[in-house]
Amino acid sequence: MQAIPANELKTRGIGAISKALEQEPEVGLSVRGELRYVVMDVAQFQHLRECELEVALQESLGDLAAGRSINESVDAHLARLDAMTDGEAIEGQL
Repeated sequence: MQAIPANELKTRGIGAISKALEQEPEVGLSVRGELRYVVMDVAQFQHLRECELEVALQESLGDLAAGRSINESVDAHLARLDAMTDGEAIEGQL
């Protein structure tokens, strides 16, 4: 990943980022020699978000398949949350 120093960004502006993004999907921005930020175009960002959501879905499906879930009514769920916020533990619950 290409890194653009903050001073170059100050002098060349967004043009420095645009030119770098023509070559790579992400561009790093460095401050005092340390990589501090990553810039990408919106399409790349959307792709990464979709990947994160797909991973979360697969983890949730894995939890369901492994029995790490609770099937309860709304009232029972709210009561369990209330008990958790009061510092109480409900036996046998997640």
